[in-house]
Amino acid sequence: MFSYRHAFHAGNHADVLKHMVLIQLLQYLNQKETPYMVIDTHAGAGTYQLDGEYASKSGEAESGIGLLWDRDDAPTIVSEYLEQIRALNPSGRLRHYPGSPFLAEHIMREQDRLRLFEMHPTDVRQLQENFRKLEAHQVANGVNTTTRGKRVMIQRADGYAGLKALLPPPSRRGLVLIDPSYEDKDDYRKVKVAIEESQKRFATGTFAVWYPALGRLESQQLPERLKRCAASDWLHVSLSISGYVEGLGLHNSGMFIINPPWTLKAALEQAMPWLADVLGQGTGSFVLQSGTAARVKKERDE
Repeated sequence: MFSYRHAFHAGNHADVLKHMVLIQLLQYLNQKETPYMVIDTHAGAGTYQLDGEYASKSGEAESGIGLLWDRDDAPTIVSEYLEQIRALNPSGRLRHYPGSPFLAEHIMREQDRLRLFEMHPTDVRQLQENFRKLEAHQVANGVNTTTRGKRVMIQRADGYAGLKALLPPPSRRGLVLIDPSYEDKDDYRKVKVAIEESQKRFATGTFAVWYPALGRLESQQLPERLKRCAASDWLHVSLSISGYVEGLGLHNSGMFIINPPWTLKAALEQAMPWLADVLGQGTGSFVLQSGTAARVKKERDE
């Protein structure tokens, strides 16, 4: 159950897509003064050392963030993503890669709340330690961290179950990120159920689901199933760096967003051709779709 370690995959092409989209969602939420809550159901370790044992062994970052690191011609939202990664690497050398929790913490404001769930015993300990180090660094640099206990909460718990207790957030503004490893194929069913139930509690929330595009049927069907259970507008973007070959790693992944910012599709239309070309090194491709719940219902009834 706990064999998956994201440290092997940190900074790969799937992380680039996921985190580029996540940054856009957070920046959009920041445009209103009203506080919001971010819930990460599968938080991982928070940050990863790319020259460490796991990442060095896989080398996946070299074909992800590594291909972007020295580029100066990136489209706007790719540049904004790179700014966040560079903030964690002030020396200019790419050594550290922030996971979703660290990216969220860096972009969110003092009045916002971050709720992190992780079940892996090693990763949750590392997540707690990484946030302790972050707080110590901030204190050393004169940052007020007295509200951190309320602002960031980490639990070793089932993120799917944790959603039920947290939704809706008090301010009725928020983002839910669901990105399990899908090591257990039952995660595909759990994701769909979590989205269906969460929308009933928090219809105005933004929900972002990451998924790997694998050969198994459950993976291929997930985007269509999410379209059919979406209760409001949705956006689906996927990135393929090459054709899929069984047993040769992950070459395609996607993000499915319910209640996306109205600005997101246009930004992705500008960025995805460039990103697919650079990360795919001439063989990449992408899919970008959007729709409304009403349209999905009409298609389902016909």
